[in-house]
Amino acid sequence: MYELVVESEFSAAHRLRGYQGECEKLHGHNWRVELVVNGRELNSIGVLVDFRDLKRILTEVISEFDHQYLNDLEAFREQNPTTENLARVVYRAVAERLPPGLRVSSVAVWESPRCCARYSG
Repeated sequence: MYELVVESEFSAAHRLRGYQGECEKLHGHNWRVELVVNGRELNSIGVLVDFRDLKRILTEVISEFDHQYLNDLEAFREQNPTTENLARVVYRAVAERLPPGLRVSSVAVWESPRCCARYSG
């Protein structure tokens, strides 16, 4: 099994409804997103998938979050835009766009340099 990893980032604001503390107030992060995909078969030139294609897919998915108030987005109207929920939403959106033979292994979303949530389906 081969694994490839790409990263990207976006900036956005949110607030955590029902949180007992500072995070209930409007605040923002510079989020970093790590995408890990895997597959078994290399193509005729010996690559699983071009890194550019993976970066493009990840950029397409997270571009809807960039410079947004996450609570206003459809994905977070019913659930808090927590780091955990962001990781799951990105995972599922990327999975829908991958070419055959590839699978999302995990998505990690970092809200700070030392804190992240990882989702693997």
